[in-house]
Amino acid sequence: MIERLHTGARMSKIVKHNGTVYLCGQVGAGETVAEQTADCLARVDQLLAEAGSSREHILQAIVWLSDMADFAEMNAVWDAWVPEGHAPARACGEAKLARDVLKVEVIVTAALAEG
Repeated sequence: MIERLHTGARMSKIVKHNGTVYLCGQVGAGETVAEQTADCLARVDQLLAEAGSSREHILQAIVWLSDMADFAEMNAVWDAWVPEGHAPARACGEAKLARDVLKVEVIVTAALAEG
């Protein structure tokens, strides 16, 4: 069974299937990449909790930066957010994001928390 939450014409914010949670790409508010990353990761936390998962269950993360010059600043926020011993498989690259003001987008796949 596939469960879709917050589904619109274009996408669902959460898709659950076979014990796995897929989140749509998350962006955040703020002027700096650090502010946007912190807000983005807070949104990831909220969606994972709603889906029955958590950051300790993240399997993979894909991070897109609008400028790789922001890599260290984003990583400072990321490293403080990821629980020790629970780092997911991760990729990071540079991409033109949907709006010019966006500096970071994160796409997460996680396992459902064991009940």
